[in-house]
Amino acid sequence: MNENMLKHDWTKEELLAIYNRPLMQLVFDAATVHRQWQKPDEVQISTLLSVKTGGCPEDCSYCGQAARYHTDIKVQALLPTETVLAHAQKAKDAGSSRFCMAAAWREVRDNRDFDRIIDMVKGVNEMGLEVCCTLGMLTESQAQRLQEAGLYAYNHNLDTSEEFYDEIISTRKFDNRLETIKHVRKAGITVCSGGIIGLGETIDDRVSMLRSLANMEKHPESVPINALARVAGTPLADLPRIDIWEMVRTIATARIVMPASMVRLSAGRIEMSEVEQAWCFMAGANSIFTGERQTLLVTPNPGVSEDMQMLKNLGLKAMVLEKKEACAN
Repeated sequence: MNENMLKHDWTKEELLAIYNRPLMQLVFDAATVHRQWQKPDEVQISTLLSVKTGGCPEDCSYCGQAARYHTDIKVQALLPTETVLAHAQKAKDAGSSRFCMAAAWREVRDNRDFDRIIDMVKGVNEMGLEVCCTLGMLTESQAQRLQEAGLYAYNHNLDTSEEFYDEIISTRKFDNRLETIKHVRKAGITVCSGGIIGLGETIDDRVSMLRSLANMEKHPESVPINALARVAGTPLADLPRIDIWEMVRTIATARIVMPASMVRLSAGRIEMSEVEQAWCFMAGANSIFTGERQTLLVTPNPGVSEDMQMLKNLGLKAMVLEKKEACAN
């Protein structure tokens, strides 16, 4: 299987037809594609650390880190570099092969905090981990600095469809998301971009979001599929839990249309049973996120030992990086 076999001109009708296949057929088809393109018994363990928490000026309706919402989340300034590197080493020792650093910023600014992020990236890269950041919007020159420091991946989710986007966020536009992804790609950094389901969107919205990703000139190397983690005090706190079969359908569709990508089962796992997560793996998910203190950024998440036991129960194993190419020039 190679890049030339990938399709980049999906129609909405084609994706809807895939999403709406009978469930058993859809999961079988996705599992077949998964086995053709991926190692079906491997799951990448990725650790996500909030290096700067809360106080964000954005108004993302799902996010407890937005300053305008009254939540119980404690604002935390940018962590010291040595603290972050200690977390990264601990994550590596626990079996993670990717370490992601998140800062609750609207956009990166060229200041001392960004200089410290650069130092963190260099340090994690030297550990032999895939290092990922999610810092908000980036300029072309900022993306280049991150690449030169050794950044492997940059996360910037589309969140939802272009059509539904303004219902969820008003402080930036869907095109701003695409612009940052373009800067990341131009700098030679791999792209991590996916979305959230359970925001009140329609099936058409989910399919439209996946179509935006699958029709990029190059598919994102990583596609996180998040279930809404409801945070008290946010506008979406009272929405119902997304049905697990909708999660499975979204993952399966992502796997079929972006077969070479890592499909990451991300936020919302705390509300999923082991059986429900197993269905997601069967449908093509091959990565999970862990976080220290059983949190994923600011929401509850299964613990590392619990995740490792689940993988053992399912006959899966943590992915081990054979060789990580240095990202720095």
